[in-house]
Amino acid sequence: MANDAVVGSAIRVAPARPGEGDDPVRAVLAAYTRDLLTAVDDTLTTFLTTEVDSLSGIDPAMGGFAASAREAVLVGGKRIRPTFAYWGWRGAVGGTEPLPPVLPALAALELLHTFALVHDDVMDSSATRRGRPTAHVALAAQHVAAGHRGDPGRFGEAVAVLIGDLCMVWADRLLAQATVAPARLLEVRRCYDQMRVETIAGQYLDVLGENDAANWSVDRALRVARYKTASYTVQRPLLFGACLAGVPADAPLATAYTRYGLAVGEAFQLRDDLLGTYGDPAATGKPAGDDLRTGKPTTLLMLARQLATPAQLKALDRAGELPAGRLAELVADTGAVARVERMIAERLGDALAALDAAPVDRTARTALTGLAAAATNRRA
Repeated sequence: MANDAVVGSAIRVAPARPGEGDDPVRAVLAAYTRDLLTAVDDTLTTFLTTEVDSLSGIDPAMGGFAASAREAVLVGGKRIRPTFAYWGWRGAVGGTEPLPPVLPALAALELLHTFALVHDDVMDSSATRRGRPTAHVALAAQHVAAGHRGDPGRFGEAVAVLIGDLCMVWADRLLAQATVAPARLLEVRRCYDQMRVETIAGQYLDVLGENDAANWSVDRALRVARYKTASYTVQRPLLFGACLAGVPADAPLATAYTRYGLAVGEAFQLRDDLLGTYGDPAATGKPAGDDLRTGKPTTLLMLARQLATPAQLKALDRAGELPAGRLAELVADTGAVARVERMIAERLGDALAALDAAPVDRTARTALTGLAAAATNRRA
């Protein structure tokens, strides 16, 4: 089965093409994916209802705060991390193991993701996320509408940080509800903690790069991608799922997941760099060209500077003065876009090679093959 026939986006299995309606593998994948997304959302909704009700009892003002936190979790999102964790787990246990015992652990990854997104938007001063105002922007607007004293922007950022913190605590609480053996849950928690540490390390390097661009390089930009994106988007969720299945950290399956996850995660971030400059804002939910205009040292920009002629480099030094469209053309003219596309293709090939040698359940292998292609060739 061709890769692009398996998954139609970073999550959802593509509709069957003419003549494929009786494909049993496709039918199984579609059922698994549909049921998983529904189960994750239902788990989050039930959990958050209880948590929001509890917070609302502290003080009347907490109702709005808790509702903002719940909205940040439930509105939009592709549920990529729970999906990779699910297939990491399913790849080890096969197709008959029941989902409910591990479902809270899978859904907890979405709360962790919300923590990271809300804080990232504050640090980047991002105005939109998923086509909507970011949490700190929406909260600033609420401050103005309520006629409160003080700086609305400062209020929005402060409360957004608290929302991110709350989502981190919620993730811990929900993870603890997984009904697996205590010793296994301890191993899962170790994997989860490592994912969080690596995410924060990657985020720090991302912030540092914006303030020390003169000392940045392609290698360091890729290191940011490895820790900020690859670790907690693909690699660690896969290993998290394997831990839930009781797979030892030194097992061949864990080794294959590590290689696959690193390759797909880096390719995911490289595609994100391209979409941030050349993507359709209606599809990505974010303005195009912000990273280039601010000089954020992404792999794309670092390669453009490395490949540029002296005249092109001089123009790149004036990035803030150039229109977004002209700046995007300039970067493409250096050959950086073509180089990044090759890097994505190379990583996709490495990920698929890792799967070929992995002792993984057949259905999970098919799903992970499709997810690799979808995550690296997406438009949003």
